[in-house]
Amino acid sequence: MKQAVAFFRLIRWQNLVFIAMTQCLFYCFIIFPELSKTSYFYQTGAFSISLMLWLVLASMMIAAAGYIINDYFDINIDEVNKPEKMVVQKFISRRHAILLHLTFTFIGLLITGFVAWRTSIFIFIGNVICAILLWAYSTNFKRRLLSGNVMIAALTAWTILVLYISLNGYSDHFQNDFIIRQTMQKILRYVLIYAGFAFIVSLIREVVKDMEDVEGDRRYQCNTMPIAWGIHTSKVFTGVWIVVLFSAIIIIQLYVLQKGWWVSVLYCGAFILTPMMVFSKKLFIAKDKEQFAEISKWIKVVMLTGILSLVVIGYHLSQ
Repeated sequence: MKQAVAFFRLIRWQNLVFIAMTQCLFYCFIIFPELSKTSYFYQTGAFSISLMLWLVLASMMIAAAGYIINDYFDINIDEVNKPEKMVVQKFISRRHAILLHLTFTFIGLLITGFVAWRTSIFIFIGNVICAILLWAYSTNFKRRLLSGNVMIAALTAWTILVLYISLNGYSDHFQNDFIIRQTMQKILRYVLIYAGFAFIVSLIREVVKDMEDVEGDRRYQCNTMPIAWGIHTSKVFTGVWIVVLFSAIIIIQLYVLQKGWWVSVLYCGAFILTPMMVFSKKLFIAKDKEQFAEISKWIKVVMLTGILSLVVIGYHLSQ
C-alpha cells in the first residue's frame, strides 16, 4: 500500500489530473463548440473526443516520465529541501525509477505517434522534444540560471498549444474554406491567451519554488536565480511578471466587457485577480521556506481558477 501511495506521489498525480483537466476543458468549451459550427469538421468528426483523449493520455504519460526522472536526479537535493516527500530510493529503487521513466516515455510517444498519424506530424516532433527537454532539465538546466524556469514554463504552455497544432494539421485539408479559416483564427486567439497565461504563471511559480528551495540548491552548487541574484532581485523579477499578467487580464476583461461578458469580468476579478493580489502581498514580506511554500500554493490556486475560466468563456460563447 505504501509503495502504491509513493508511486502516485512520484508521478505527481494531482499535476497529471490538472493537465488532463486543462486539455479537456479547452476542447469542450473552446474547440468543440467552434468546430461544431463548421460543416466539414462536424460531418467528418475531425479531431473527435476519442482522439483528443488519446492526446491527453500521451501528455500525462510524458509529464509523468518527466516527474520521475526529475526525482531520480534530485535525490541529494531533495534530502535537504523535502526529505519527507522523497520516493526514489526510499520506496522505489533508482533502477525501477529509470525503468518507469523509459516505459512512460515510450508509451507517451507511441500514443502521440498514433494521434500524429491522424492529425499532424508536428505534435510527434513536439512531444519528442518535450521528452528530451524534460531529461535535459533534470540533468542540467534545472541548476542553471533562469533557463530551467523558462523551459518548464514553455512546456506548461505546450499542453495547450499541442491541441491547436493537432487541430491545425487536419484543417490544412480545408484551407480554401473561408469559414474554416475564420474558425481556426478564433481558436488560435484563445490558444495564445491561455498558453500565455500558463507560461507566465508557471514561470512565476518556478522562481518562487527556487526561493523556497534555496538551501538545498546552494549546498549542491545550483545556480538558480535566488542564489545568483539574491532573494530580493528574484522577488522583483517575479513582481514584474505578476504586473504583466495582472495588466493583461485587466485589458482582456475591459475588451470582453464591451461584449457584455459580465460573468467573465466578475469571475476573473473574484477568483483570479484577487488571489494574485493576495500572493503578491505575501511575496513582498516572505522571508523563509514556509512562507514561500504558502505562496506557491496560492499560485496553484490561480492556475486552477485561470483554467476553470474556460467554463465561463464557454458559457458566453454559447449565448
